[in-house]
Amino acid sequence: MAIGPVQLLVLGFKHPDFQGEIREELDRLRDNDLVRVIDALAVSKDADGNVRQLHESQLSDEEQAGFGALVGALVGLGAAGEEGAQAGAEWGAEVVEERGGVFDEDAWDVLAEIPEDTAAALILLEHRWAIPLRDGIARAGGFRLASEFISPLDLVALGLVTAEEAEALESSDRGAV
Repeated sequence: MAIGPVQLLVLGFKHPDFQGEIREELDRLRDNDLVRVIDALAVSKDADGNVRQLHESQLSDEEQAGFGALVGALVGLGAAGEEGAQAGAEWGAEVVEERGGVFDEDAWDVLAEIPEDTAAALILLEHRWAIPLRDGIARAGGFRLASEFISPLDLVALGLVTAEEAEALESSDRGAV
């Protein structure tokens, strides 16, 4: 099972007005095999304090179990070698199956403590587009030294864009990522 680089997004929303645009974009990215949502947990609290929660994944149950087994095997390998990898794989698959995903809803109940009229989301994304690039780098003997996202304001500091261009970039993505 080839897994691309995984990123955790932690997002906040003031006065959320969800119209399906986030789900539509995530579906488009999945349909084009660019990004997959491994797990997502979102919580919103309306102005009256009523809390709603959404827990979803774009992986099938079998893919979720495979992901859990892979992560568990890696943890087990690091802790106890090959024997630990086998035990970790079994444990990881079981945990993901029990939880219905990677995120444990009980462990993330802190999200329910968000202020009224806001929302928060945890999204675990797999970057499928990066698998061939990562594999090509590995075949060439390369390895990652660092990896960071650069904000538009960082580009201004480097002199690569003007403040006006950065402002346009920032407002176009609303600073969400």
